[in-house]
Amino acid sequence: MSLYNIEVNTIKGEKQTLAPYKGQVLLIVNTATKCGFAPQFKGLQKLHDTYKERGFAVLGFPSSQFMNQELENNAEIAQSCELNFGVNFPLYARIDVNGDSAHPLFQKLKKDARGILGSKRIKWNFTKFLVNKEGKVVKRFGPNVTPERIDSEIQALLSK
Repeated sequence: MSLYNIEVNTIKGEKQTLAPYKGQVLLIVNTATKCGFAPQFKGLQKLHDTYKERGFAVLGFPSSQFMNQELENNAEIAQSCELNFGVNFPLYARIDVNGDSAHPLFQKLKKDARGILGSKRIKWNFTKFLVNKEGKVVKRFGPNVTPERIDSEIQALLSK
């Protein structure tokens, strides 16, 4: 199944697919506003702003599977991201990224780019998946990899 055919819900509850991003480089991130890694929102926004005109987007997928570090309500999540971190990159409805109820998008991302020792499981918030213009997941980054450290890899994919 193509990444672009997977149905997602926007933070406002609208159903859509990722088809509008076909041909773009994407950084797909599971986020949590109350996580210690939440300051990465600012770096993610900077990447989004820097490269969006060249065909790049950050897509944020809030999840509360790691110590309940995400707000319950999608509207509150959106407000918190905007007010506290200046986020205006696309955010989607809160989802599960692991387990039987894992969203199909994250099932595909984890299958296509495994973690350390071949693990599919996402270990924490702010795991990042870099997707090329053809929709192929090219790399997975752990939560401790800051957005700034991914910059050169984004530039390389945009130049292809």
